[in-house]
Amino acid sequence: MERPRHFEDIAVGEERRTNGRTITETDFVVHAGHTGDFFPHHMDAEFMKDSPFGQRIAHGTMTFAIGIGLSASEINPLSFTYGYERLRFPKPVFIGDTIHTVLTIARCEDDPKRKDYGRVTEEVRVKNQRDEVVMACDHIYLIERRNT
Repeated sequence: MERPRHFEDIAVGEERRTNGRTITETDFVVHAGHTGDFFPHHMDAEFMKDSPFGQRIAHGTMTFAIGIGLSASEINPLSFTYGYERLRFPKPVFIGDTIHTVLTIARCEDDPKRKDYGRVTEEVRVKNQRDEVVMACDHIYLIERRNT
């Protein structure tokens, strides 16, 4: 869904939740193929069965890609991504987990380089079916000001 919003329309504290998505064996295999990351923590069940996790864990980059991808259900054509900061994976994701993303506006401030844009920081929390945070980061946007 496209939802045009100027910088002035964004408020600190706004929250949005995405639909869920169940992680599959196919996700692991396809992501490994795309990235070349066939590390045994992701691909070798025998290697991982005696680990503290007891099973294979999802690639962090896959959790990031899917978690951020879930947020694309709403697009603001007046904004673009400036980057991501403070990326963490506090808990593992396993095959069969269902993740969703919670996005909360944390800061709205002037952009020091572009007077026609404001800078918005969105806290991103990807959670599993037990509501545990499995990925956290800050997403920085530049959003067009209304009176440019």
